[in-house]
Amino acid sequence: MERLSATAGERRSAEWVAGRLAEVGTSDVELRDFRGRHSFGHVHALHFAAGLAGRAAAALALMGFELDFSGRARPLRRMLPGATGTNVVGRLPARGTRNRTLVLVAHHDAANTGLMWRPELSEGGARREGRPPFSLLPELALLALAAGPSVLRLPARAVLALALGLSLEVARGPVVPGAGDNATGVAALLALVERLAAERPDGLEVVAVAPGCEESGMEGMAAWMAEEGGRLPKPSTLVLSLDTLGAGEPMVASAEGPMWRVAYRGRDLDLADAGARRAGLDPPRRFRLGGWTDPALARLAGLPAISLLSLKGNAFTNYHLPTDTPENVDWVSVERCLELAEATVRVWAE
Repeated sequence: MERLSATAGERRSAEWVAGRLAEVGTSDVELRDFRGRHSFGHVHALHFAAGLAGRAAAALALMGFELDFSGRARPLRRMLPGATGTNVVGRLPARGTRNRTLVLVAHHDAANTGLMWRPELSEGGARREGRPPFSLLPELALLALAAGPSVLRLPARAVLALALGLSLEVARGPVVPGAGDNATGVAALLALVERLAAERPDGLEVVAVAPGCEESGMEGMAAWMAEEGGRLPKPSTLVLSLDTLGAGEPMVASAEGPMWRVAYRGRDLDLADAGARRAGLDPPRRFRLGGWTDPALARLAGLPAISLLSLKGNAFTNYHLPTDTPENVDWVSVERCLELAEATVRVWAE
């Protein structure tokens, strides 16, 4: 099933996920439409093009790009043409009086491929030890054009032109199968909801959210946060995201973003360590991502959150590539991530 963001394929994917949520015991399953885009490429390209216009323009472009890339504010997107994206939201109501809310998140759309996702450039979207993420380079180029010495202008313009070209190229790229990113996360979400439907602590409400348009810039998660997530009580809520689970080794994000980072709270990451002990697993590695995952928006809203992923070495495998197929998923990794997620949830809920 081709699942490009904000397309009829994403809608079909949402309908499939909604059907499976109902089958595993979720009530009040809804499909929720929102305004999204097929790709982040055009938005990024406009920021990079603006940065080539001069110092003041580069400063404004850097600020706008950081705000958009992180999801903090997106005025430019509201002025651009959009399409219809689809979120899936289902609930397991609390037994008795609700005293805690668990939000399980796994995006169901798939990405465009392109040259920027070649491993030698992206390192699978994650930061290699001792090497900054590729996503930091255009921001440094904008900073150099805005405030750097004149000797940096030529190389900065070259980097920005390259980033502009790569952004436009990926916006037109074919859609990847998306087995690891993020059919594994959706499968784990469904399995975990089924287990919690059968057995969960009294007072625990479970909200299952499968956002669309994550690959175009967390637009589905942003829509859900604006509708519902931002109003959840912070002391009694936990957001747990399941994303790209079949690389090899369970990992939790300690922070996200190349420059203006979003950090996860140590007490929430400690929950994952406690969950690992309960499940008889090694504590998950903590790793700073050079890009973004959906729960970063929950953290910006002040909600406790954990972003659970997996790595092989310091990279995702087959990340945004045509080779992201089921036969290239490490299913032992998916099992470990699912066991870790369930144990973490039960430690927190109990």
